Amino acid sequence: MPASDRSKRAKFDTDLCRLGDRYFIRCILYVPFNFGDDAFGWGVWAEVSAETFSRYRKMFNKDGSNEPSHAGRLANALKFYPDANEEAVTVKFKNAASRPTPETLAASASSLAIEQHNGIDLARYHDILRGIGAL
Repeated sequence: MPASDRSKRAKFDTDLCRLGDRYFIRCILYVPFNFGDDAFGWGVWAEVSAETFSRYRKMFNKDGSNEPSHAGRLANALKFYPDANEEAVTVKFKNAASRPTPETLAASASSLAIEQHNGIDLARYHDILRGIGAL
């Protein structure tokens, strides 16, 4: 988007983004470990409908954990999941202190969906850490 259009068409901060008629919510996508009770979290943007965006804004400082899930789509290209570009997800709101969490659909055959539903082992976790420069 040209810089001259940004001030007219884009509104964003660290939690929310609107680009023209497209809406995005910052989320943490968790991929569980299959060797323990923890998970690896990816910071991602989920593209959502205007209605979901509006609802999230209303619930931002409240506990939204009892809200129904909302349809969305990953808006990031994840280096370790090249087949998950624009992956369909359901976005679950959390409490006021936690970002929403997107979950891939069980029917998806992407590597992200498979790992999110089955977990990753220690070797895969270390591959990811090395790939992002954390090891």
